[in-house]
Formats: sequence, C-alpha cells, structure tokens
Amino acid sequence: MASFPDCVNKNDLDKAKFIGELLVSVAPFDQKSGREAWTVAFAPNGSYFAWSQGHRIVRLIPWTKCLRSFSVSAGEEGTNPTSPQRLSRQDSDGSLTVPLADEPREHTIDCGDVVWGLAFGSSVPEKQSRCVNIEWHRFKFGQDQLLLATGLNNGRIKIWDVYSGKLLLNLMDHTDVVRDLTFAPDGSLMLVSASRDKTLRVWDLKDDGNMVKVLRGHQNWVYCCSFSPDSSILCSVGAGKAVFLWNMDKYTLIRKLEGHHNDVVSCEFSPDGALLATASYDTRVIVWDHHKAAILLELG
Repeated sequence: MASFPDCVNKNDLDKAKFIGELLVSVAPFDQKSGREAWTVAFAPNGSYFAWSQGHRIVRLIPWTKCLRSFSVSAGEEGTNPTSPQRLSRQDSDGSLTVPLADEPREHTIDCGDVVWGLAFGSSVPEKQSRCVNIEWHRFKFGQDQLLLATGLNNGRIKIWDVYSGKLLLNLMDHTDVVRDLTFAPDGSLMLVSASRDKTLRVWDLKDDGNMVKVLRGHQNWVYCCSFSPDSSILCSVGAGKAVFLWNMDKYTLIRKLEGHHNDVVSCEFSPDGALLATASYDTRVIVWDHHKAAILLELG
C-alpha cells in the first residue's frame, strides 16, 4: 500500500470521492495474465506516482498533471479523463506532444522482470555519506535528485532516475524475489530491501549502491520493511508470524514482537514514531508500543 505524500490532508480522507481511474493501455502481451498491479508508490514530495502495471512495466506519472486530467469533465466531447493519453498534451490532430523541458515527464520503464517492490528516494546534500572515498563516486546526487528503486522477481534491484527515466544502478546480491524496498527518510539514500531469500540488505546509494550490511534472523520469507521517521529503527515482517525490530545505527536486532497467529505482510510506523502497526494473514492489524513490546490495540 502506498503512503500518501505530505501534500495530502489526511483529515479530508473520510470525505474522499472517486475522481478517476488509471488504465493500462493496450499492450502486445497476453491479455489474460501478467497484468497484476503488485505495488504503487508516491514520491515524498507528491510530484510523481509510480505504478507497477504488470508485464515488467512501471509507469512514472507526474501526479499534478494526472490530477488535472481527472478534473476534466467526463462529458467533454472527445476526451476521456481517465485515459492514459490525458497525461500528456494532445495536438488538434490527436498526436501527443513532448512536454516542455521544465515540466515533469511521464516515463514508461521496462524493468526486465516482474516488479514486486517500489520505493522513491530523495537526497539531502548536507547529509554526510557513510562512505569515505567520495572522490570515486560515479553519481553526485543533488538536492533535487529523485530516485526510484524497483525490486524484481529475479532478485535484482534496479535504481532509476525519475526525471530522465534512465537506469543508474543494478544491484544483484539477493538470490530470490525482492518483495519490498524502503529508503531511510533522512535523505541519506540508504536503501533496505526485503527478500524471499530470508534476508534484508542495506545499500548506500551515495556509495554507488555499495551493500553495507546483510540483516539475518528471519527463518522464512520477508514480506515488508519500514523505517521509523528518524531512521534509527527498521521494522521487518514476514512468514512465520515474524515481526523484527532492528537498530539501524549498529545493524543489530533489538527484539521480536509476538502476537500474530499467521504470516505478517505489512508494517508502518506512525508519523511521530511512537506507534507501529502490523498487518497479518490472521486478519488482524496490531498497533504496538514497540519500545515496550506491548500490544495497544487489535483490529480484526
């Protein structure tokens, strides 16, 4: 599930209405399978929406342009507000024009394999990298840098430049499906990946994607991982009722949380970092005081 960007007023969510629909355009694939949308993600600043639309394809959609297209009246002659073409300007003859250089551009990315995980990462230039040999870096990320990490069925992680749609890095240490990805929210461009190979891996993208640490402890698939707002704690969840908390300064296991009765598939910290919510195939969401390993609320 994608978290809403900061520009969304969460107090208005109870008044939310259906405003439009993103549809997969006709593609030269077998239409009976392979079009599963496993994951979506919003950029932290709300500028882009990433959509894994099946058949290895991820679409990067400028969200403000998408909202403008939704706002067009459905009754307007010759237009369809939910059509993918509405995300680009059209000439009078119906051909698509190329967006201006200063406008966010839509990109269609072929990742080469089924996409299971998506995560946006943005850099803060004053944040010091943990890498010492900065003179050897291939990439120097600026303040406006926006990256997209894609976790693939073959165990690879591909890192893309959102604004250009170009492939920057290809990370290849996992041996099974990369199920989830999360960037540290402090802008350090530290990326954590969760895999069916029962490990989590920590990558420093400011060090050209160097793998910093392998976090071991899960006995089964790892489904999801999430940073606390201050980036100091990582929660990882997986098969076998697993809920793990990690110290991300020392890369050590803090504790395991026990309370679920089936595989745990999702986790998220509250914005102030005080609470943790986990969701399981046991049909329950548990809200934790993770500092005390205490269950505060069970939603069934």
